[in-house]
Amino acid sequence: MEDLKAKPINIENLIDYQKDSVVSMEVIKKELGTVTLFAFDKGQGLSEHSAPFDAMVQIIDGEAEITIDGKSNNVSKGQMIIMPANIPHALQAVNEPYKMILTMIKSN
Repeated sequence: MEDLKAKPINIENLIDYQKDSVVSMEVIKKELGTVTLFAFDKGQGLSEHSAPFDAMVQIIDGEAEITIDGKSNNVSKGQMIIMPANIPHALQAVNEPYKMILTMIKSN
C-alpha cells in the first residue's frame, strides 16, 4: 500500500463491488490497529461476532444495517458508528450495496 501514502485518493474508487460478494482491502496494518475498506453487495454481510478492538465504521456509499449487542442501526453514506470491543455485532447490506471504512484500535 506504499503507493497510497502521501497523496489524495478517492476512497470510493479504491474498492469495487462484486456480485454476491464481500470485498475487502486492508490499507493500514499496525500492531495497535488496522484500517480496512469493504464493499458489500446487496444481501451480503458479516454474521454476529465480536472483536478485541474498538471499531469505527464509516459508510462511504450506500446504507448498512449494523447490529450491536442486539440493537439494529441503519447507517448511511456520510455517517459512522462505533462498535465497542468485545460486544457482539453484525453487518448487513439489506436494501442496497454499501462501502465502508473499518478502523480498529486495540483496547486496553
